[in-house]
Amino acid sequence: MSRISKDEVKHVANLARLAITDEEAATFTKQLDDIITYAEQLNELDTTGVEPTTHVLDLKNVMRKDEPKKWITQDDALKNAPDKQDGQFKVPSILE
Repeated sequence: MSRISKDEVKHVANLARLAITDEEAATFTKQLDDIITYAEQLNELDTTGVEPTTHVLDLKNVMRKDEPKKWITQDDALKNAPDKQDGQFKVPSILE
């Protein structure tokens, strides 16, 4: 027994603005039914005592510490600028 119908597949394709043929709808119906069947097998597992996770690895914070450090000077930053004015990059105006 199929858990998803061909009409449901066509409806979802329509919502996604996808044009699919009847042959494609039949193929997708079979594939989606296989996916649903596999997901239902996962529901049979006993997960009592298993804490929900958002990530497989126990990651806390993967970013570096926010510490001040020596950076390039303003003159170094502007040295290769094609145009500069008053210590800033000068770019063409885009507003009229």
